[in-house]
Amino acid sequence: MKSSRLALLGLVAATVVALTGCQSTGSSGSSGSSAKPGADTSLSDVQDAGVLTVGTEGTYRPFTFHDASGDLTGYDVEIVTAVADKLGVKPEFEETQWDAIFAGLDAGRFDIIANQVSINDEREAKYELSEPYTVSPGVVIVAKGTTDIDSLESLKGKTTAQSLSSNWYDLAKENGANVEAVEGWAQAVALLEQGRVDATVNDKLTFLDYKKTNADDAAGLSIAAETDDPSRNAFVVKKGETALIKAVDDALAELRADGTLTEISQRYFGEDVSQ
Repeated sequence: MKSSRLALLGLVAATVVALTGCQSTGSSGSSGSSAKPGADTSLSDVQDAGVLTVGTEGTYRPFTFHDASGDLTGYDVEIVTAVADKLGVKPEFEETQWDAIFAGLDAGRFDIIANQVSINDEREAKYELSEPYTVSPGVVIVAKGTTDIDSLESLKGKTTAQSLSSNWYDLAKENGANVEAVEGWAQAVALLEQGRVDATVNDKLTFLDYKKTNADDAAGLSIAAETDDPSRNAFVVKKGETALIKAVDDALAELRADGTLTEISQRYFGEDVSQ
């Protein structure tokens, strides 16, 4: 009986030692991890990988498109590439349609969106948005020499060409314009150049790009007025990835200070649209 008791005590002791050893090993493995549960590792993950994966359309000229050689380029592509360089990593682009771009970010297909995403309350509630790298008001575009249109209010009774699905259509109607429906910018500007409408309301970036790429045609047009509430566009990362978005903001601040944003802006639009 005594020997049985001793044997049982020995078995219990051995089991305790074994369990203690397992606990020690588990504790050691856990404490060896550098990240605490819930810690924001968004920036370190990107830096450890050496790559910033970027979601973009690749079909949205002049922001993200393929040049004659087939290379991906554009205003947004160049700026996010400069940001990645400041972070010490390489950009890797994942091209996707606009309708799927936020789903791709949510699913972790890429780290950041670079595609002229406008800042609004809904997006700020769901994602982390950078400081704006593009600022563009709406503009009233008229034939050069027009004197009776110099504000949004002066569109009352005038005819403008607008896409029915755009917010510019609503703005023109709100200011009393008679709107002729068109499919997009190309049709609107053609009607204006032909003298068939008095004006068109659109984003300033669109007009600046047109001037840059169609200098002869645009020579007969001018901006008569600007809106007071410009569109501001930003890079986007997942909600909670504050370390990554702060690093992006710091990079943008450096690029703004050293003139890089201005230089890229002027190359694409003929003026600084980054602030």
